[in-house]
Amino acid sequence: ARVADFIARATPPDLSILDVVVKAVVETLQIAFLGTFFSVLISFPLGLLAAANLTPRGVHLSVKTVLTLMRAVPVILLALLFVSALGLGAVAGVIAVTVHSVGMLGKFFAEALENAAPGPQEALDSAGATWWQKVRFAVIKPVMPDFVRDSLFRLELNIREAEILGLVGAGGIGLYIQLYSRSFQYPKVATLTIVVVLIAVIVEQLSVALRRRLR
Repeated sequence: ARVADFIARATPPDLSILDVVVKAVVETLQIAFLGTFFSVLISFPLGLLAAANLTPRGVHLSVKTVLTLMRAVPVILLALLFVSALGLGAVAGVIAVTVHSVGMLGKFFAEALENAAPGPQEALDSAGATWWQKVRFAVIKPVMPDFVRDSLFRLELNIREAEILGLVGAGGIGLYIQLYSRSFQYPKVATLTIVVVLIAVIVEQLSVALRRRLR
């Protein structure tokens, strides 16, 4: 009965907040894109250090442990911690998304590097190539499509996560959902909820199409 009552109070959706919707969507996408961009920049060197075929055992095990700890904490908890430290706003959301993404992308990048064929590496080694030349031409170049696919997949996840970070004050569309919920403006909440669903569907379809083209 309570669910039916809630649906009745949220119907029909309030379309008078389209300007708020646009602002919220833009902020959400900014959080996701910036978080993904920074995480890719940080994950690349960490992935190199975490690859067992490129670094000594002590180095790659230590880096893998750090990456495990970074992705072990849920992104919503990271956002809450950074909001407490930095205050309300999208900055806390960007940092939370970045930290959590580094934990995943660093692992994915390291695994892609470890799966690189050893033949080209041995050929360059016999030709007297330096460590970086072997890494650049025999390891990184062949697995670059994997890096791109992993980054696109993480971007898709980050957009979804950025939609709810506002529930703890980290900006994005979730912040407006929280504000309207607390003031019992359920038709506006319904509008934002519909937008969240549409964003999720569109982003998933775009991500699948892009990753399919990279195969």
